[in-house]
Amino acid sequence: MHPPSLFRPKKHIGLRPEHRQLLRAVSRSFDLSIRLLPAVVQAPVALGYLLARATDTVADTTTLPLAERQLLLDLMAQMITSPDTPAAQTRALGQHTQAFAAQQTDPNERALMQALPQCLPLLQTLEEADQASVRLVLSHITQGQQMDMARFGPGLNALQTEAELDQYTWQVAGCVGEFWTTLCGRHLPGYTRLAQDEMMRMGRQYGMGLQRLNILRDAGADLAAGRCYWPTDTLASAGLSPHQLAEAAQTGHTETLQALAPLYDQWLCHTQSQLADGLRYALALKPLRLRLASALPALIGARTLALLRQAGPMALTQRVKMPRHEMRHLLWQIARGWGSPATLDRLFQKLSGTAPA
Repeated sequence: MHPPSLFRPKKHIGLRPEHRQLLRAVSRSFDLSIRLLPAVVQAPVALGYLLARATDTVADTTTLPLAERQLLLDLMAQMITSPDTPAAQTRALGQHTQAFAAQQTDPNERALMQALPQCLPLLQTLEEADQASVRLVLSHITQGQQMDMARFGPGLNALQTEAELDQYTWQVAGCVGEFWTTLCGRHLPGYTRLAQDEMMRMGRQYGMGLQRLNILRDAGADLAAGRCYWPTDTLASAGLSPHQLAEAAQTGHTETLQALAPLYDQWLCHTQSQLADGLRYALALKPLRLRLASALPALIGARTLALLRQAGPMALTQRVKMPRHEMRHLLWQIARGWGSPATLDRLFQKLSGTAPA
C-alpha cells in the first residue's frame, strides 16, 4: 500500500542517506513530521532532533554507571555548544561514544551512538543563525538531562514539586516548541495567522504537553528504573508516596491505584489542554506541509491520551501505544480531507474521544 500523496515525504535536506535512515529508525512518527517540513527549516530540525535523541539515549541508559553517562553527556554538550573544539576533546568523545555504543542492546540506538562523531560536524553546514538556534535548544535539553541524571541517583527518587516538573518539561520539550517557532518566523514570513508571541506561547505549551504525555505513557517503566516524575508533594495530597506508586506499578496493587485515580485524571486533563494548544498552533499555520508536520504529534498524542484514559491508573502496569494500523488509517483520513484545518480539528476531537466516531 502506497502512502497518500500528502504523505509522500521529501528526503531530509542536508542529511546523508545513512543519517536519514538513523532518524527513521529511532523515531518513525516524528521522522514523518520532519520530512513534511518545508525544505528551508527541515535541516536544522532534523539535525537538532538527531543530536537530542543521542543525548537522550545517554541519559536514559540507566543500566550503565551514572558517572560514565555524566562524563559522556558533558562531552557531548561541550562539543555541541562550541564550534571550535580541540582535537584531543574530539578524540575523547569518539572513544567514549564507541565504548558506550558497544554496551547498547537496542541496535538502532547503538547505530546512532556510533554515528554521533560524524553527525556533530553537520552543525557547521547550517546557516549561522540556525546553528545558534540548534546550539541553544540543545543546551536547554542537555541541561535538563544532566539535572535529571543528578536527581535520579541510586534507588528510587522523585521530583518534589509541580514547579520542578514544569521546569523539566520545558527544558527537554517546551524549548523545542520555541525553537520550531523561531525557525519558522525566521525562514517563512507570513507563515501564521497569529502573532509570533502567541505562537511561541502555544509552541512552548505544546512541547511541554508532549513530554507530560511521555511521562504518563512511560510511568511504569520509569518507576521500575527508579525515576518518579509524579511530584512527591502532589502524591502526598492523595496520601501516596513514590515507593507505594512503584510497588503498585509492579504488582497492580488495587488500593494504591484507586487512590491515584483523581491525580491521574488531573494529569490527563492538564496534558489534554496542552495538546489542544498544540492543535491550535497547527491550525494557525498557512503552509499545508508545515500544518501537517505540526498537527501530527497532537493527533497521535490525542489518541494515546484516550488510550491512557481508557486504561486508567492500570496503565502503570502495561504498555500503552497507538497501534500502527490506526496510524495508517489516520494518515488516510488526513489525506482524504486534504489536511484542511476543519479536517484536523475534527480528527483531534474524534481521537480525543470528545466527538462521535
